[in-house]
Amino acid sequence: MENIFELTTKELKTISNRLQEKIEEGLEKNGMEILSIPTYITPSNNILNGKVLALDWGGTNFRASIVEFKNGKPTVLEIKEKKINADITKNFKQKDLFAVMAKVISQLKNLDKTVTNIGYCFSYPAKCKTNGDATLLHWAKEIDIPDMVGKPVGEPFVKYLNNHINTNFKNIKVINDTVACLFAGLSKTGYDNYIGLIVGTGTNMASLMRKDKIKKLGSNESCLIPVNLESGNFNPPYLTKIDNLVDETTNNRGAQRFEKAVSGGYLGKIFVKNLYPKKVDYDFDSEILSGLINDSENQIKTAKNIADRSAKLVAASIAGLAQVIVKQNKNTKKIGLAADGSVFWKTPNYKNLVEAELKILLPNNVSIEVFDKTKDPNLIGAAIAALS
Repeated sequence: MENIFELTTKELKTISNRLQEKIEEGLEKNGMEILSIPTYITPSNNILNGKVLALDWGGTNFRASIVEFKNGKPTVLEIKEKKINADITKNFKQKDLFAVMAKVISQLKNLDKTVTNIGYCFSYPAKCKTNGDATLLHWAKEIDIPDMVGKPVGEPFVKYLNNHINTNFKNIKVINDTVACLFAGLSKTGYDNYIGLIVGTGTNMASLMRKDKIKKLGSNESCLIPVNLESGNFNPPYLTKIDNLVDETTNNRGAQRFEKAVSGGYLGKIFVKNLYPKKVDYDFDSEILSGLINDSENQIKTAKNIADRSAKLVAASIAGLAQVIVKQNKNTKKIGLAADGSVFWKTPNYKNLVEAELKILLPNNVSIEVFDKTKDPNLIGAAIAALS
């Protein structure tokens, strides 16, 4: 059986080089395919003691937690969680979303008047503001709440919480999940730079960039600041006709093509469209069911091919970002990678395949070490941001 999802090393290197070009375009100008969004929050090395509300909303679940720092070490005291996905938020307005989230937050037993800072891991494209808030650019992962687009994410939420659940919040810092993952990984020392990677319901990357290399900022400072790439919007070469069919079923056709090829929110759709490209999703009649039962071996091979392509595409994207980092600093030799997401950690052999491909694709004398899975990196990273 032909594997239409196979990618050669030459093709993967082409993808890496193309992404490098797109990242650099985004560092030079606003509104490009890869947004390359600077984050104006530098993680503090001097956090000693404090208690914060840390929030995390990805494509599937909303989590609220209280994180306490003692002598600089963070501990997640408790977590409350609720599924908030595209189905649940259908026809939502901002007030509806806030109401659902506020109810979850109100259930936290360790939430008291001493908790005045919020760190919010918000996993959607948003432009960071210098005060630590962010403005929603557009939705992803099939979420669509129109009256929130173009508005601050954090400030109205703080006001809602203080008015509706009798809290005393003074400040909120909004960061992307890749930046949160990046912050959580900074505790590992001995690396020239770091990458935060998410491969779960969606996908994205972040890294530390020299401020003077982000041309659109017009800065002469050589310090490093976090940059959220929004790399899920990358439109890589070598996508298949099946990817095009999946794209046609989404509410943001033509956008997030890389995300739609590698992340958990779409891999199942690729599988179904590959088996029955002319059928509507979930339109299973008895004939289709019989075919599925009698074709199990090919289904297993197809599922593996789709997952393997995802891992190879992710490796190519990491290599493309590494090329940007090395170009900015020729002395970069060792990069630490903090990864999160169910696809990355729960798909059989996924991490191993990413690491194997990186050894082939990375520039000479550059290595990337994937850190062991960190527990609750988004919450820890959000908490660090809240006190930075």
